[in-house]
Amino acid sequence: MENRQLAGKVCVVTGGALGIGRCLTHVFALQGADVAFIDLNAQAGAETERLLMQEGARTLFYAGDVAKKEELEAFTRRIEDCFGGVDFLINNACLTKGGIHSGCGWEEFDYVQRVGVVAPYYLTKLLLPLFRPGASIVNISSTRASMSQADTESYTAAKGGIAALTHGLAVSLAGRVRVNAVSPGWIDVGACHDPGYKPSYSRADKEQHPAGRVGDPDDIARAVLFLCDERNSFITGANLTIDGGMTRRMIYDGDEGWRYRP
Repeated sequence: MENRQLAGKVCVVTGGALGIGRCLTHVFALQGADVAFIDLNAQAGAETERLLMQEGARTLFYAGDVAKKEELEAFTRRIEDCFGGVDFLINNACLTKGGIHSGCGWEEFDYVQRVGVVAPYYLTKLLLPLFRPGASIVNISSTRASMSQADTESYTAAKGGIAALTHGLAVSLAGRVRVNAVSPGWIDVGACHDPGYKPSYSRADKEQHPAGRVGDPDDIARAVLFLCDERNSFITGANLTIDGGMTRRMIYDGDEGWRYRP
């Protein structure tokens, strides 16, 4: 995926130390972009920064909590000091605190919304003076914004919120910054945590997806690169579902041997 076509560009990623976020920092660096990322996990963030710098990338890691206003403000000041401007913002950070069955209370639910919805809004606001012509924001939502498993309300609400925030910002920032979202399905991020990770899937794991496989973080990174490409400037306010077709598979009790077990 390396061709250095983003040399001279600056990419900002939230939650960039592990998982999809680590893949995004790596892919944008391979494309030649300078990368700034924030993550609460200081150890994983430092390791990701080390790996990026080994590849020759100009990198800024800020250890901080995106749920805290002052941390986002400090991160923004560091970005301005180091890079002067921003071309891409990838709002990736989120987490789950469970839901109504597992005792997710006011504080836990509120915290997830601050990470997953408030932070993307506020960081966008902070970076507005730094966005360069042709700038692009990509928000990482989820297929869980429109479908659910039980006891996932904190995460589902955050992903629904960032999906709605996407089209709101796309209209408000029209002519200045394009804003789109990507909604991943099942993405196996094991290799982004452990270089020696070897996936093991059942036949059903793979074949339940119309695409015939489980997703990989690079699937998301390629979609984000596509949305950031200035040649795709007619795309804004969109939410691209990357889930192997799972949300298009209609299934009822008795279909294909499946049985509902309440």
